[in-house]
Amino acid sequence: MAKLSEKYEALIVYSVKSGEEQVETLKTKFADLITAHSTLVKTDIWGSRKLAYEINKETEGYYVIYNFDGDPQFPKELERVLGITEGILRYMVIKRQSD
Repeated sequence: MAKLSEKYEALIVYSVKSGEEQVETLKTKFADLITAHSTLVKTDIWGSRKLAYEINKETEGYYVIYNFDGDPQFPKELERVLGITEGILRYMVIKRQSD
């Protein structure tokens, strides 16, 4: 029997090049998107950190981790939207182990 809900974690590294206001806008956009399609359990904000290597000529990124429970089809759509959104340096969506 297929599960109706799975546990996921999305790590998103936002570009700080466009300023703090752009980062806040993107954080809200993705929190709202996740909330609309699943249950947002926790948002862990790491803030600005130095990148391990340069990405698109940037050396700093703003890290946010979203933990959510949702439909197994949603992470693919989330990755699609993250991939086409300006201001995202890197992202990773993974399935978490059940507690």
